[in-house]
Amino acid sequence: MSNGKTTPSPQITKPQAWRALAALCLGFFMVLMDQTIVAVAAPDIMANFDTEFDQVVWVTSIYLLCMVVPLLFTGRLGDRFGQSRMFQLGITVFVLAALAASLAPNLALLLIARAVQGLGAAILTPQTMAVINRIFPQDARGPALGVWGAVGSVASLVGPVLGGFIISTFGWRGVFVLHLPLGIAALVLSAMWVPRLPTYARSIDKLSVVVTLVGMSAAVIAIQQGPGLGWPWWTIVLLIAGIALISWFVRLQATATSRNTEPLVPLPLFKNRNYSLGAFSISTMGFAVASQMLPIMMWFQTGRGLTSAEAGLMMVPMAVAAGLGSPLVGPLADRIKPRLLSVIGFASVIASLVWIAGIMYLDASLFWFVGASALLGVGNAFVWAPNSVTAMRTVDLKYMGAASGVYNTTRQVGAVVGAAAVGAAMQVGAASLGLSQAMAVSLLLPALVMVAGLIAVACFENNLGPKR
Repeated sequence: MSNGKTTPSPQITKPQAWRALAALCLGFFMVLMDQTIVAVAAPDIMANFDTEFDQVVWVTSIYLLCMVVPLLFTGRLGDRFGQSRMFQLGITVFVLAALAASLAPNLALLLIARAVQGLGAAILTPQTMAVINRIFPQDARGPALGVWGAVGSVASLVGPVLGGFIISTFGWRGVFVLHLPLGIAALVLSAMWVPRLPTYARSIDKLSVVVTLVGMSAAVIAIQQGPGLGWPWWTIVLLIAGIALISWFVRLQATATSRNTEPLVPLPLFKNRNYSLGAFSISTMGFAVASQMLPIMMWFQTGRGLTSAEAGLMMVPMAVAAGLGSPLVGPLADRIKPRLLSVIGFASVIASLVWIAGIMYLDASLFWFVGASALLGVGNAFVWAPNSVTAMRTVDLKYMGAASGVYNTTRQVGAVVGAAAVGAAMQVGAASLGLSQAMAVSLLLPALVMVAGLIAVACFENNLGPKR
């Protein structure tokens, strides 16, 4: 329950709102790019530290773990202490941890730095969508969320291209140094352009915070470790405990008002059909983004003998298609039935992943990869913007902070599961198949998961929502 009055957001002019969006998107871009750019660096990190694949995969996994677990809590912190302030704190933590990662003398210290980096990402990520929904009126929110979604699409695809060039020129440490200028720019611009919006004097349900942190940690660690280790007893215990605690967490949200506090996740959110379907479908996209690049990059560099720069260049058609398509698709989300746009996006991603898997399995000419890469970019353009616009369009304003936290949590939970699942699939496949075939089969996993997302978006209500 609120222990103070909720005050309306101040009037923000259109130019001010778009400047704020630019600063927010720069930070968001940096965080999402990190998830794919590090995948390109995996072979070089493995060689530098003379370690095995099952150890180097933690460079990505621990980042995702520490990012996803606190998201529900950090989303509410923005409501309580101010989204602008929390955004800047998140950037600061993220950049300092990136600097530490670039200087890490061994894998253990690199993993610690990556864990802190994930925490910084968890602090800043939910603030972006929450601020956008507060500073843009609903009739202008579609294009703004379209840009936000487009940034998510482009960032995930630019990572491999940029990463390949940086690694071949400066080594794997360069991918972490890159965060310094980006982070400093985002910090300065957000201080100048992102308004200090009124805070909500809400009590934080401390019991729910503890339960969700412990429950999510247990479940995510079990999911990350179980498949690769053959599900030893302790991973099963962790998974059961995690599910039990998450179930208790849901119960706590239902009884929060009677305990004179506010829920971290208001359950009425899920009465909104498009929001529920959008939150679920974006989790399948998170799964695909986190799981597709590792087998592709391993195949390019280990199976086909490409350098990291050459491997990155193979993804240029994807980045170009997404970069050109996203700004065009975003505004359409306010004018065209959302179901159609989203179905096109999910179907295109599925088709491109199956196409790429076929190329890898047959060790076909890399010429065929160009078309598949471009189709993957088109699919991304049609997924990110329409999905975020459709999910958030009719959410009650009083739930915006929580809605942003939940939406980003589901996306990142999908990413955590995807990274763990594809790592396990690659290890199992490598033991019984050739490298190309193992990487190809593992790439079918995100395609299969995306089918569930396709079914979800096909059930969207074609509601463009009232203007307010």
